[in-house]
Amino acid sequence: MESTVFERSRPKTSVVDHALSGSKLSPFWLDDIAPAQRYPTLTADIDCDLAVVGGGYCGLWTAIKAKQRNPSARVVLLEAKTVGWAASGRNGGFVEASLTHGEENGQTRWPKEIDRLNELGLENLDAIEQAVTDLGLDCDFERTGTLSLAVEDHQVDWLKEMAAEAAQHGNTDEVYLDADAVRKEVNSPTYLAAVWSKRSSALVHPAKFASELARAATELGVEIFEHSPVTDLDTSGLTPAQGTAVRTSKARVLAKKTALATNVFPSLLKRNRLSTVPVYDYALMTEPLDATQLADIGWTNRQGLSDMANQFHYYRMSADNRILFGGYDAIYHYGRRVREEYEDRQETYDTLGHHFFTTFPQLEGLKFSHRWAGAIDTSTRFCAFFGTARGGRIAYATGFTGLGVAATHFAADVMLDKLEGKETERTRLAMVRETPLPFPPEPIASMGVQVTRWSLNRADHNKGKRNVILKTLDALGLGFDS
Repeated sequence: MESTVFERSRPKTSVVDHALSGSKLSPFWLDDIAPAQRYPTLTADIDCDLAVVGGGYCGLWTAIKAKQRNPSARVVLLEAKTVGWAASGRNGGFVEASLTHGEENGQTRWPKEIDRLNELGLENLDAIEQAVTDLGLDCDFERTGTLSLAVEDHQVDWLKEMAAEAAQHGNTDEVYLDADAVRKEVNSPTYLAAVWSKRSSALVHPAKFASELARAATELGVEIFEHSPVTDLDTSGLTPAQGTAVRTSKARVLAKKTALATNVFPSLLKRNRLSTVPVYDYALMTEPLDATQLADIGWTNRQGLSDMANQFHYYRMSADNRILFGGYDAIYHYGRRVREEYEDRQETYDTLGHHFFTTFPQLEGLKFSHRWAGAIDTSTRFCAFFGTARGGRIAYATGFTGLGVAATHFAADVMLDKLEGKETERTRLAMVRETPLPFPPEPIASMGVQVTRWSLNRADHNKGKRNVILKTLDALGLGFDS
Protein backbone atom coordinates (compact mmCIF):
# COMPACT_ATOMS: atom_id res chain seq x y z
CA MET A 1 0.00 0.00 0.00
CA GLU A 2 1.14 3.53 -0.74
CA SER A 3 1.82 6.06 1.97
CA THR A 4 -0.12 9.34 2.15
CA VAL A 5 1.34 12.83 2.32
CA PHE A 6 0.59 12.86 6.05
CA GLU A 7 2.89 9.86 6.48
CA ARG A 8 5.56 11.01 4.03
CA SER A 9 5.90 14.50 5.54
CA ARG A 10 5.36 13.86 9.20
CA PRO A 11 6.42 16.63 11.64
CA LYS A 12 8.41 15.95 14.77
CA THR A 13 6.35 14.63 17.66
CA SER A 14 7.83 17.32 19.87
CA VAL A 15 6.23 19.99 17.64
CA VAL A 16 2.79 18.44 18.12
CA ASP A 17 3.27 17.80 21.84
CA HIS A 18 4.21 21.44 22.34
CA ALA A 19 1.21 22.63 20.33
CA LEU A 20 -1.26 20.48 22.28
CA SER A 21 0.20 21.20 25.72
CA GLY A 22 -2.14 23.38 27.72
CA SER A 23 -5.05 23.04 25.28
CA LYS A 24 -8.48 23.04 26.88
CA LEU A 25 -10.87 20.11 26.41
CA SER A 26 -13.89 22.24 25.52
CA PRO A 27 -15.59 23.47 22.33
CA PHE A 28 -13.97 26.79 21.46
CA TRP A 29 -17.21 28.15 20.02
CA LEU A 30 -19.14 27.69 23.26
CA ASP A 31 -16.30 29.25 25.27
CA ASP A 32 -16.14 32.17 22.87
CA ILE A 33 -19.69 33.47 23.20
CA ALA A 34 -20.68 35.91 25.90
CA PRO A 35 -22.66 34.26 28.71
CA ALA A 36 -25.70 33.12 26.78
CA GLN A 37 -29.19 33.96 27.91
CA ARG A 38 -30.42 31.07 29.99
CA TYR A 39 -34.02 30.02 29.67
CA PRO A 40 -36.26 28.67 32.43
CA THR A 41 -36.96 25.01 33.16
CA LEU A 42 -40.49 23.79 32.56
CA THR A 43 -42.04 23.00 35.95
CA ALA A 44 -45.80 23.34 35.27
CA ASP A 45 -48.15 21.73 32.76
CA ILE A 46 -48.98 23.85 29.71
CA ASP A 47 -50.85 23.55 26.40
CA CYS A 48 -49.55 24.73 23.03
CA ASP A 49 -50.13 24.57 19.30
CA LEU A 50 -46.63 23.25 18.54
CA ALA A 51 -44.04 21.63 20.77
CA VAL A 52 -40.51 21.47 19.36
CA VAL A 53 -38.17 18.97 21.00
CA GLY A 54 -34.52 19.96 20.69
CA GLY A 55 -32.72 23.29 20.98
CA GLY A 56 -30.21 22.97 18.15
CA TYR A 57 -30.45 24.48 14.70
CA CYS A 58 -33.22 22.16 13.51
CA GLY A 59 -35.47 22.86 16.48
CA LEU A 60 -34.74 26.60 16.50
CA TRP A 61 -35.47 27.03 12.78
CA THR A 62 -38.67 25.02 13.17
CA ALA A 63 -39.85 27.23 16.02
CA ILE A 64 -38.97 30.43 14.17
CA LYS A 65 -40.66 29.36 10.95
CA ALA A 66 -43.76 28.18 12.81
CA LYS A 67 -44.19 31.66 14.31
CA GLN A 68 -43.52 33.30 10.96
CA ARG A 69 -46.21 31.15 9.36
CA ASN A 70 -48.70 31.72 12.17
CA PRO A 71 -47.75 34.52 14.58
CA SER A 72 -50.72 33.74 16.85
CA ALA A 73 -49.66 30.12 17.41
CA ARG A 74 -48.28 29.19 20.82
CA VAL A 75 -44.91 27.54 20.14
CA VAL A 76 -42.91 25.87 22.91
CA LEU A 77 -39.35 24.59 22.53
CA LEU A 78 -37.99 22.01 25.00
CA GLU A 79 -34.23 21.48 25.34
CA ALA A 80 -32.70 18.74 27.50
CA LYS A 81 -29.63 20.81 28.43
CA THR A 82 -28.91 24.27 27.00
CA VAL A 83 -29.53 25.78 23.58
CA GLY A 84 -26.85 24.78 21.07
CA TRP A 85 -24.75 22.75 23.50
CA ALA A 86 -24.50 19.63 21.29
CA ALA A 87 -23.69 19.43 17.57
CA SER A 88 -24.98 22.94 16.89
CA GLY A 89 -22.29 24.43 19.14
CA ARG A 90 -19.47 22.05 18.21
CA ASN A 91 -19.39 21.81 14.41
CA GLY A 92 -16.95 23.42 12.00
CA GLY A 93 -19.36 26.17 10.98
CA PHE A 94 -19.57 25.15 7.32
CA VAL A 95 -22.95 26.19 5.91
CA GLU A 96 -23.10 23.99 2.82
CA ALA A 97 -25.77 24.27 0.14
CA SER A 98 -25.93 20.54 -0.52
CA LEU A 99 -29.03 18.80 0.84
CA THR A 100 -27.71 15.38 -0.19
CA HIS A 101 -24.24 15.35 1.40
CA GLY A 102 -22.50 16.02 -1.86
CA GLU A 103 -23.16 15.76 -5.57
CA GLU A 104 -22.18 12.12 -6.00
CA ASN A 105 -24.29 10.87 -3.10
CA GLY A 106 -27.31 12.76 -4.45
CA GLN A 107 -26.68 11.71 -8.06
CA THR A 108 -26.45 8.05 -7.06
CA ARG A 109 -29.61 8.04 -4.97
CA TRP A 110 -31.88 10.53 -6.74
CA PRO A 111 -30.62 10.96 -10.31
CA LYS A 112 -33.96 12.28 -11.58
CA GLU A 113 -34.10 14.92 -8.87
CA ILE A 114 -30.48 15.91 -8.41
CA ASP A 115 -30.58 19.04 -10.57
CA ARG A 116 -33.60 20.38 -8.69
CA LEU A 117 -32.14 19.30 -5.35
CA ASN A 118 -29.01 21.30 -6.16
CA GLU A 119 -31.16 24.33 -7.01
CA LEU A 120 -33.16 23.94 -3.81
CA GLY A 121 -29.94 23.69 -1.83
CA LEU A 122 -28.67 26.97 -3.23
CA GLU A 123 -32.05 28.61 -2.67
CA ASN A 124 -31.95 27.34 0.91
CA LEU A 125 -28.47 28.81 1.48
CA ASP A 126 -29.59 32.11 -0.05
CA ALA A 127 -32.58 32.11 2.32
CA ILE A 128 -30.31 31.54 5.33
CA GLU A 129 -28.12 34.46 4.26
CA GLN A 130 -31.22 36.63 3.95
CA ALA A 131 -32.48 35.47 7.35
CA VAL A 132 -29.16 36.46 8.94
CA THR A 133 -29.88 40.00 7.74
CA ASP A 134 -33.62 40.04 8.38
CA LEU A 135 -33.33 38.61 11.90
CA GLY A 136 -30.19 40.59 12.71
CA LEU A 137 -28.17 37.48 13.59
CA ASP A 138 -24.70 38.39 14.90
CA CYS A 139 -22.99 35.14 13.96
CA ASP A 140 -19.87 35.93 11.85
CA PHE A 141 -21.59 34.83 8.61
CA GLU A 142 -19.17 34.83 5.64
CA ARG A 143 -20.13 33.63 2.13
CA THR A 144 -16.57 32.81 1.11
CA GLY A 145 -17.07 29.44 -0.59
CA THR A 146 -14.88 26.37 -0.15
CA LEU A 147 -11.74 24.93 -1.65
CA SER A 148 -11.85 21.17 -2.32
CA LEU A 149 -8.21 20.17 -2.19
CA ALA A 150 -6.13 17.48 -3.86
CA VAL A 151 -3.28 16.35 -1.63
CA GLU A 152 -2.53 13.15 -3.60
CA ASP A 153 -1.91 12.79 -7.33
CA HIS A 154 -5.03 10.71 -8.07
CA GLN A 155 -7.23 13.36 -6.47
CA VAL A 156 -6.17 15.92 -9.09
CA ASP A 157 -8.05 13.96 -11.76
CA TRP A 158 -11.13 13.88 -9.55
CA LEU A 159 -11.05 17.67 -9.30
CA LYS A 160 -10.58 18.10 -13.05
CA GLU A 161 -13.63 15.90 -13.62
CA MET A 162 -15.61 17.91 -11.06
CA ALA A 163 -14.76 21.20 -12.75
CA ALA A 164 -15.44 19.82 -16.23
CA GLU A 165 -18.84 18.50 -15.21
CA ALA A 166 -19.75 21.84 -13.64
CA ALA A 167 -18.72 23.67 -16.81
CA GLN A 168 -20.78 21.26 -18.89
CA HIS A 169 -23.84 22.30 -16.87
CA GLY A 170 -23.02 25.99 -17.28
CA ASN A 171 -21.90 26.37 -13.67
CA THR A 172 -19.28 29.11 -13.56
CA ASP A 173 -19.06 29.10 -9.76
CA GLU A 174 -16.81 26.00 -9.71
CA VAL A 175 -13.28 27.15 -10.57
CA TYR A 176 -10.35 24.76 -11.06
CA LEU A 177 -7.01 25.88 -9.59
CA ASP A 178 -3.71 24.20 -10.38
CA ALA A 179 -0.96 23.84 -7.77
CA ASP A 180 0.44 27.33 -8.28
CA ALA A 181 -3.00 28.94 -8.24
CA VAL A 182 -4.22 27.17 -5.11
CA ARG A 183 -0.99 27.94 -3.23
CA LYS A 184 -1.53 31.61 -4.02
CA GLU A 185 -4.87 31.27 -2.26
CA VAL A 186 -3.58 29.22 0.70
CA ASN A 187 0.09 28.35 1.02
CA SER A 188 0.58 24.68 1.84
CA PRO A 189 3.20 22.37 0.33
CA THR A 190 0.63 19.55 0.36
CA TYR A 191 -1.72 21.18 -2.18
CA LEU A 192 -1.61 19.84 -5.75
CA ALA A 193 -4.86 21.38 -7.06
CA ALA A 194 -8.26 22.59 -5.93
CA VAL A 195 -11.76 23.47 -7.03
CA TRP A 196 -13.07 26.71 -5.57
CA SER A 197 -16.84 26.44 -5.10
CA LYS A 198 -17.59 30.12 -4.83
CA ARG A 199 -21.35 30.19 -4.21
CA SER A 200 -22.29 26.92 -2.54
CA SER A 201 -20.86 27.45 0.93
CA ALA A 202 -20.59 29.94 3.76
CA LEU A 203 -19.00 30.03 7.19
CA VAL A 204 -20.59 30.87 10.52
CA HIS A 205 -19.70 30.92 14.22
CA PRO A 206 -21.71 27.85 15.31
CA ALA A 207 -22.45 28.79 18.92
CA LYS A 208 -23.27 32.41 18.09
CA PHE A 209 -25.59 31.14 15.36
CA ALA A 210 -27.53 28.95 17.80
CA SER A 211 -27.64 31.64 20.48
CA GLU A 212 -28.83 34.26 18.00
CA LEU A 213 -31.49 31.95 16.57
CA ALA A 214 -32.78 31.43 20.11
CA ARG A 215 -32.88 35.18 20.66
CA ALA A 216 -34.76 35.71 17.40
CA ALA A 217 -37.18 32.93 18.29
CA THR A 218 -38.06 34.46 21.65
CA GLU A 219 -38.52 37.87 20.03
CA LEU A 220 -41.10 36.23 17.76
CA GLY A 221 -42.86 34.82 20.82
CA VAL A 222 -41.43 31.30 21.08
CA GLU A 223 -41.24 30.00 24.66
CA ILE A 224 -37.93 28.22 25.26
CA PHE A 225 -37.36 25.89 28.21
CA GLU A 226 -33.90 24.53 29.01
CA HIS A 227 -32.98 21.59 31.26
CA SER A 228 -36.34 20.11 30.30
CA PRO A 229 -35.59 16.69 28.79
CA VAL A 230 -38.54 15.00 27.11
CA THR A 231 -39.03 11.47 28.37
CA ASP A 232 -42.18 10.32 26.59
CA LEU A 233 -44.65 11.06 23.82
CA ASP A 234 -48.11 9.86 24.85
CA THR A 235 -51.16 9.88 22.60
CA SER A 236 -53.22 7.35 24.52
CA GLY A 237 -56.69 8.65 25.30
CA LEU A 238 -56.14 11.79 23.23
CA THR A 239 -58.00 12.67 20.04
CA PRO A 240 -56.03 13.82 16.99
CA ALA A 241 -57.26 17.35 17.68
CA GLN A 242 -55.89 17.21 21.23
CA GLY A 243 -52.53 16.02 19.95
CA THR A 244 -49.76 14.55 22.09
CA ALA A 245 -48.81 14.69 25.75
CA VAL A 246 -45.12 15.59 25.63
CA ARG A 247 -43.78 14.64 29.04
CA THR A 248 -40.64 16.03 30.63
CA SER A 249 -39.07 15.02 33.91
CA LYS A 250 -41.12 17.69 35.75
CA ALA A 251 -44.16 18.58 33.67
CA ARG A 252 -46.36 17.87 30.67
CA VAL A 253 -46.96 19.83 27.47
CA LEU A 254 -50.22 19.05 25.69
CA ALA A 255 -49.27 19.87 22.10
CA LYS A 256 -51.61 19.83 19.12
CA LYS A 257 -48.56 19.14 16.94
CA THR A 258 -45.01 18.08 17.81
CA ALA A 259 -41.72 18.40 15.88
CA LEU A 260 -38.80 16.19 16.88
CA ALA A 261 -35.33 17.67 16.35
CA THR A 262 -33.30 15.43 18.66
CA ASN A 263 -30.93 14.25 15.91
CA VAL A 264 -28.06 12.18 17.34
CA PHE A 265 -29.81 11.28 20.57
CA PRO A 266 -31.96 8.14 20.87
CA SER A 267 -35.24 8.77 19.10
CA LEU A 268 -38.42 9.19 21.11
CA LEU A 269 -40.03 7.10 18.35
CA LYS A 270 -39.23 3.39 18.51
CA ARG A 271 -39.39 3.14 14.72
CA ASN A 272 -36.30 5.33 14.37
CA ARG A 273 -34.10 3.75 17.04
CA LEU A 274 -31.99 1.86 14.46
CA SER A 275 -32.09 4.56 11.77
CA THR A 276 -29.03 6.49 12.96
CA VAL A 277 -25.79 5.84 14.79
CA PRO A 278 -23.65 8.41 16.65
CA VAL A 279 -20.20 8.85 15.14
CA TYR A 280 -17.73 11.06 16.98
CA ASP A 281 -15.89 13.80 15.09
CA TYR A 282 -12.89 15.66 16.56
CA ALA A 283 -11.42 19.13 16.12
CA LEU A 284 -8.58 21.39 17.21
CA MET A 285 -8.53 25.20 17.38
CA THR A 286 -5.31 27.20 17.30
CA GLU A 287 -4.48 30.40 19.07
CA PRO A 288 -4.96 33.54 16.90
CA LEU A 289 -2.32 33.85 14.19
CA ASP A 290 -0.10 36.93 14.27
CA ALA A 291 0.62 39.11 11.23
CA THR A 292 3.72 37.14 10.23
CA GLN A 293 1.93 33.79 10.44
CA LEU A 294 -0.98 35.14 8.40
CA ALA A 295 1.43 36.39 5.75
CA ASP A 296 3.10 32.95 5.66
CA ILE A 297 -0.12 31.12 4.79
CA GLY A 298 -2.02 33.75 2.78
CA TRP A 299 -5.68 32.65 2.92
CA THR A 300 -6.87 36.22 2.45
CA ASN A 301 -10.11 35.06 0.83
CA ARG A 302 -10.94 33.01 3.95
CA GLN A 303 -12.50 30.04 2.18
CA GLY A 304 -13.48 26.89 4.00
CA LEU A 305 -11.10 24.03 3.14
CA SER A 306 -11.42 20.28 2.87
CA ASP A 307 -9.35 17.62 1.14
CA MET A 308 -10.61 14.87 -1.15
CA ALA A 309 -9.68 11.78 0.87
CA ASN A 310 -12.28 9.35 2.18
CA GLN A 311 -10.94 10.20 5.63
CA PHE A 312 -10.95 13.92 4.98
CA HIS A 313 -9.93 16.98 6.95
CA TYR A 314 -11.95 20.19 7.11
CA TYR A 315 -10.56 23.50 8.26
CA ARG A 316 -11.34 27.20 8.28
CA MET A 317 -10.41 30.57 9.78
CA SER A 318 -12.38 32.10 12.64
CA ALA A 319 -13.24 35.79 12.82
CA ASP A 320 -10.24 36.37 15.11
CA ASN A 321 -7.85 34.47 12.78
CA ARG A 322 -7.64 31.14 14.53
CA ILE A 323 -7.57 27.95 12.47
CA LEU A 324 -10.05 25.19 13.20
CA PHE A 325 -8.70 21.83 12.01
CA GLY A 326 -10.92 18.77 12.27
CA GLY A 327 -12.13 15.54 10.74
CA TYR A 328 -10.16 12.49 9.55
CA ASP A 329 -11.07 10.15 12.41
CA ALA A 330 -14.73 9.21 12.67
CA ILE A 331 -15.17 7.06 15.75
CA TYR A 332 -18.15 4.83 16.52
CA HIS A 333 -18.53 3.34 19.99
CA TYR A 334 -20.25 0.03 20.59
CA GLY A 335 -23.91 0.28 21.57
CA ARG A 336 -24.80 3.59 19.87
CA ARG A 337 -23.87 5.46 23.03
CA VAL A 338 -23.39 9.22 23.39
CA ARG A 339 -21.08 9.85 26.33
CA GLU A 340 -18.99 12.76 27.52
CA GLU A 341 -15.92 10.58 28.10
CA TYR A 342 -15.76 9.79 24.36
CA GLU A 343 -14.79 13.42 23.71
CA ASP A 344 -11.29 13.05 25.17
CA ARG A 345 -9.40 10.87 22.67
CA GLN A 346 -5.71 11.73 22.80
CA GLU A 347 -4.85 9.42 19.90
CA THR A 348 -7.07 11.43 17.57
CA TYR A 349 -5.85 14.81 18.81
CA ASP A 350 -2.25 13.67 18.24
CA THR A 351 -3.16 12.55 14.71
CA LEU A 352 -4.86 15.85 13.90
CA GLY A 353 -1.90 17.76 15.32
CA HIS A 354 0.55 15.87 13.11
CA HIS A 355 -1.64 16.42 10.05
CA PHE A 356 -1.97 20.12 10.83
CA PHE A 357 1.78 20.70 10.84
CA THR A 358 2.20 18.57 7.72
CA THR A 359 -0.26 20.95 6.07
CA PHE A 360 1.29 24.13 7.50
CA PRO A 361 4.91 23.41 8.48
CA GLN A 362 5.61 27.16 8.46
CA LEU A 363 3.37 27.51 11.54
CA GLU A 364 5.65 25.43 13.78
CA GLY A 365 5.48 26.91 17.28
CA LEU A 366 1.78 27.78 17.04
CA LYS A 367 -0.26 26.27 19.87
CA PHE A 368 -3.76 24.85 20.04
CA SER A 369 -6.03 26.56 22.55
CA HIS A 370 -8.92 24.07 22.42
CA ARG A 371 -9.66 20.47 21.53
CA TRP A 372 -13.11 18.87 21.48
CA ALA A 373 -15.48 16.39 19.90
CA GLY A 374 -19.13 15.99 19.05
CA ALA A 375 -21.40 13.20 17.91
CA ILE A 376 -22.79 13.16 14.35
CA ASP A 377 -26.21 11.60 13.66
CA THR A 378 -25.26 9.29 10.79
CA SER A 379 -27.84 7.62 8.57
CA THR A 380 -27.22 4.94 5.95
CA ARG A 381 -28.00 7.38 3.16
CA PHE A 382 -25.69 10.06 4.64
CA CYS A 383 -28.22 12.88 4.60
CA ALA A 384 -31.37 13.80 6.50
CA PHE A 385 -34.60 11.84 6.31
CA PHE A 386 -38.10 12.91 7.29
CA GLY A 387 -41.43 11.48 8.37
CA THR A 388 -44.52 11.66 10.53
CA ALA A 389 -45.95 9.46 13.27
CA ARG A 390 -49.07 9.05 15.41
CA GLY A 391 -51.47 9.89 12.61
CA GLY A 392 -49.61 13.05 11.58
CA ARG A 393 -49.47 14.56 15.06
CA ILE A 394 -45.66 14.23 15.18
CA ALA A 395 -43.04 15.06 12.53
CA TYR A 396 -39.32 14.36 12.61
CA ALA A 397 -36.10 15.12 10.74
CA THR A 398 -32.83 13.40 11.56
CA GLY A 399 -29.74 11.72 10.09
CA PHE A 400 -27.97 14.84 8.77
CA THR A 401 -24.58 13.03 8.90
CA GLY A 402 -22.42 16.06 9.59
CA LEU A 403 -23.85 18.37 6.93
CA GLY A 404 -26.79 19.83 8.79
CA VAL A 405 -25.96 23.48 9.45
CA ALA A 406 -27.85 24.56 6.33
CA ALA A 407 -29.98 21.46 5.78
CA THR A 408 -31.78 21.97 9.11
CA HIS A 409 -33.30 25.17 7.67
CA PHE A 410 -34.78 23.12 4.82
CA ALA A 411 -35.82 20.36 7.23
CA ALA A 412 -37.80 22.80 9.37
CA ASP A 413 -40.00 23.68 6.42
CA VAL A 414 -40.45 20.00 5.55
CA MET A 415 -41.63 19.17 9.08
CA LEU A 416 -44.03 22.11 9.20
CA ASP A 417 -45.44 21.26 5.76
CA LYS A 418 -46.07 17.71 6.95
CA LEU A 419 -47.65 18.80 10.24
CA GLU A 420 -49.95 21.16 8.36
CA GLY A 421 -50.90 18.39 5.92
CA LYS A 422 -49.62 20.45 2.99
CA GLU A 423 -48.45 18.86 -0.24
CA THR A 424 -45.60 21.04 -1.47
CA GLU A 425 -42.69 20.67 -3.84
CA ARG A 426 -40.59 19.78 -0.80
CA THR A 427 -42.89 16.99 0.41
CA ARG A 428 -43.23 15.54 -3.10
CA LEU A 429 -39.49 14.97 -3.45
CA ALA A 430 -38.42 11.32 -3.46
CA MET A 431 -35.55 12.44 -1.23
CA VAL A 432 -38.12 13.57 1.35
CA ARG A 433 -40.57 10.70 0.90
CA GLU A 434 -38.06 7.85 1.06
CA THR A 435 -36.49 6.58 4.26
CA PRO A 436 -33.05 4.95 4.67
CA LEU A 437 -32.30 1.38 5.52
CA PRO A 438 -31.79 0.97 9.27
CA PHE A 439 -28.45 0.02 10.76
CA PRO A 440 -28.33 -3.54 12.06
CA PRO A 441 -28.36 -4.20 15.80
CA GLU A 442 -25.20 -4.88 17.77
CA PRO A 443 -22.75 -6.50 17.45
CA ILE A 444 -23.27 -6.40 13.66
CA ALA A 445 -23.47 -2.60 13.58
CA SER A 446 -20.11 -2.16 15.29
CA MET A 447 -18.45 -4.79 13.12
CA GLY A 448 -19.84 -3.18 9.97
CA VAL A 449 -18.71 0.32 10.90
CA GLN A 450 -15.19 -0.84 11.76
CA VAL A 451 -14.81 -2.85 8.54
CA THR A 452 -16.05 0.13 6.52
CA ARG A 453 -13.56 2.48 8.23
CA TRP A 454 -10.75 0.01 7.54
CA SER A 455 -11.77 -0.20 3.89
CA LEU A 456 -11.93 3.58 3.49
CA ASN A 457 -8.45 3.86 4.97
CA ARG A 458 -7.21 1.20 2.53
CA ALA A 459 -8.72 3.15 -0.37
CA ASP A 460 -6.90 6.30 0.72
CA HIS A 461 -3.66 4.27 0.61
CA ASN A 462 -4.47 2.77 -2.80
CA LYS A 463 -5.12 5.77 -5.07
CA GLY A 464 -8.74 5.92 -3.98
CA LYS A 465 -9.58 2.46 -5.33
CA ARG A 466 -12.52 0.93 -3.47
CA ASN A 467 -12.27 -2.71 -2.38
CA VAL A 468 -14.97 -5.37 -2.71
CA ILE A 469 -16.49 -4.39 0.64
CA LEU A 470 -17.00 -0.76 -0.41
CA LYS A 471 -18.21 -1.79 -3.88
CA THR A 472 -20.79 -4.09 -2.28
CA LEU A 473 -21.96 -1.30 0.04
CA ASP A 474 -22.18 1.01 -2.98
CA ALA A 475 -24.37 -1.50 -4.80
CA LEU A 476 -26.65 -1.76 -1.76
CA GLY A 477 -26.95 2.03 -1.51
CA LEU A 478 -24.88 2.08 1.67
CA GLY A 479 -21.60 3.31 0.25
CA PHE A 480 -20.13 6.54 1.49
CA ASP A 481 -19.12 8.79 -1.38
CA SER A 482 -19.64 12.49 -0.67
